[in-house]
Amino acid sequence: MGKEFTVHAPFDGAPLATLTTIEWPEVDRRLHVAHELYKNRDAWIPTPKRIQILHKAAAIMRARAEDMAKAAAREGGKPLMDSRVELARAIDGVENCIEVLRSEQGRVVPMNVNAASAGRHAFTRREPIGVVVAVSAFNHPLNLVVHQVAPAIAVGCPVLVKPAAATPLSCIAFLDILYEAGLPRDWCQIALTANSQIATQMVADPRVAFFSFIGSARIGWMLRSKLAPGARCALEHGGAAPAIVAADADLDDALPRLAKGGFYHAGQVCVSVQRVFADAQIARSVAERLGQLGDKMVVGDPTDAKTEVGPLINHDEVERVDAWVKQAVAAGAKLVSGGKVLSPSTYAPTVLLDPPADARVTKEEIFGPVICVYSTTSLDESIKRANEVPFSFQTAVFTRSLETALRAYARLNGSAVMVNDHTAFRVDWMPFAGLSVSGHGVGGIPYTMHEMAVEKMMVLRSNELL
Repeated sequence: MGKEFTVHAPFDGAPLATLTTIEWPEVDRRLHVAHELYKNRDAWIPTPKRIQILHKAAAIMRARAEDMAKAAAREGGKPLMDSRVELARAIDGVENCIEVLRSEQGRVVPMNVNAASAGRHAFTRREPIGVVVAVSAFNHPLNLVVHQVAPAIAVGCPVLVKPAAATPLSCIAFLDILYEAGLPRDWCQIALTANSQIATQMVADPRVAFFSFIGSARIGWMLRSKLAPGARCALEHGGAAPAIVAADADLDDALPRLAKGGFYHAGQVCVSVQRVFADAQIARSVAERLGQLGDKMVVGDPTDAKTEVGPLINHDEVERVDAWVKQAVAAGAKLVSGGKVLSPSTYAPTVLLDPPADARVTKEEIFGPVICVYSTTSLDESIKRANEVPFSFQTAVFTRSLETALRAYARLNGSAVMVNDHTAFRVDWMPFAGLSVSGHGVGGIPYTMHEMAVEKMMVLRSNELL
């Protein structure tokens, strides 16, 4: 038998729900059910039915949007203003799955172009890859699950999803909506595993065809190493996102964007603005103005519509972030703003100027409301220093010069370069990929659907095709 555990609100510790974990025999049973569904091709859900289910799910979510946003804010700590945006994105993600199903079914492969291909016609269609296991993260408790589960349902894969232990309720709410919309329960099962060993055993099971992971690099790469032969995966980790501010940047436009990108969700975003490399002429001003913007932000209860920065996910994270900031200041960084614990669950938006190169806030992902500003003497120095970490995800450059933007685009390590926007910009149909330590595979609704499907070809030979 599993064990009961209580889900608590990160802001004030209020109990939200009591749930029960499952042990390996129940995980094994659920994997068996999912695998048998996949093996029985006559039982696959037809595309029109999947579209109908997704349509209805989106409609239900839209009707319950405000309640779901409040619940997500309470559970995960993301302020209500941002949880409302997350809810809208989640609905859009479900609808994006429908758009992809209607527009991308396969392709024609050229034949009849030489003697070897004469008399033949070839085409492909997409089929589900098999059982999907999705392990999700806490920081976007609804939208991340939508990104992992909705594509699997759309392409016809049975799926088991393990939400973060801190934020399972939004996942449960989404699954219940799918069931209400007509999805048979066995096609999408939750797996609240009793411990990490059982979770690892589930991921490594040979019945798993695709593993979707959002979380820390340490855990993600470890789990990838356990996959059964032939299993595919997509890993989304984090980074220490760099933004370059050139001397000609429009600071009135740039700084509010950087502040939002760094302090949004208390910095608990995998592409949160963390390292800002600013021309030496403006670096101090950039840091001071960012600090002023952070000081003005309302920190507190995430369910209050006025709150701009909510809690960190637990008290240990608050203590860790404070320790990293204090270490950087002791090593020579200038504390421009913040740098203090506001409550057991909240930390002040913080700006540091010129932390040393070996400080943890420089080398590692802080995952807290901290922006570091570094003075540089040239664009190339900014690029060089931005690239001195093993992470490679989304980056940014602020400039009025096309040449500067193009040079940064060509030389920054990253899967995307935002010009005059912060590193955390995202719409859910664009590719979203961590490279190097930061991940493997490509996220984004259409790209995830492609990864969870196989392109199966038919080659037809006929004398009528000569």
